[in-house]
Amino acid sequence: MSISVSGISKYYGEQKALDEVNFSIKKGEIVGFLGPNGAGKSTLMKILTGYLEPSEGEASVNGFSVKDNLIKAQRSVGYLPEHNSLYTEMYVREYLAFNASLYKTDKSRIEKVIQETGLTPEANKKINQLSKGYRQRVGLANALLHDPEVLILDEPTTGLDPNQLVEIRDLIKKTGEEKTIFLSTHIMREVEALCERVIIINKGKIVADKKLSELRDENRQVIEVEFDYRIEEEALHRLPYIVSVRNVYDFVYELSFDNPKDMRPVVFDFAHDNGLKTLQLNRKNKNLESLFAELTAVPAPEGGV
Repeated sequence: MSISVSGISKYYGEQKALDEVNFSIKKGEIVGFLGPNGAGKSTLMKILTGYLEPSEGEASVNGFSVKDNLIKAQRSVGYLPEHNSLYTEMYVREYLAFNASLYKTDKSRIEKVIQETGLTPEANKKINQLSKGYRQRVGLANALLHDPEVLILDEPTTGLDPNQLVEIRDLIKKTGEEKTIFLSTHIMREVEALCERVIIINKGKIVADKKLSELRDENRQVIEVEFDYRIEEEALHRLPYIVSVRNVYDFVYELSFDNPKDMRPVVFDFAHDNGLKTLQLNRKNKNLESLFAELTAVPAPEGGV
């Protein structure tokens, strides 16, 4: 296995950031790692890269334990952290040469990663002259510099404009043809575009680890409804077969049901019985965003309103 995580827990004082996390990733997979803020994503990535030690459990990268064989494990990993810290006063080629000397990597790799990451037109510029998209390319080039077997990318497309996002997405996909990639992002479309498998973490626990095709349960459906005024979400939880409720914006709600039957008439009747007008009522295809909302939703309070 390229990545193996067994019984990993992490405590910060009395707070439990990770709670007996288990999964493994085979060589050549591109796996999306999702979770709400504070779920434990970055903590786990820092453990896999050796920046943090786990409180309990074992983890290995490319067959090397991050606890017992840390240096070899780290040599197997290319890491792009969420906050891509660069020496912005350096030139691109100078920065990569500096890091190559730290890695004790052959200097021929510098030109190779510059070409692979599309940095050739900008290679003679200072990093502080580059756009956000090209700075991300520099970070990815640095992660690839020592030709690691595994890439761990924490929010690699944060802050990019649509054109830059497509460029980085294509670059990650191309890189994934030869390497294992563990990718954390808040952008669901990125996971759907790049990954065949997704791991979802919530409150330090793994709540889903499946292929995207398996997560799209045909028995589930999503209804989007817009009322003429706001209604308490707890009231919507009284609907039959309801799984989750999400207030998308204003008076628009996304309702997930565990029933293949068309639930729009049920929602319409609910609105009528509660003196609401339905301004729109649509059945949506199941997507990763609705699945994520369902799996990480805060449970509704007990009792009615």
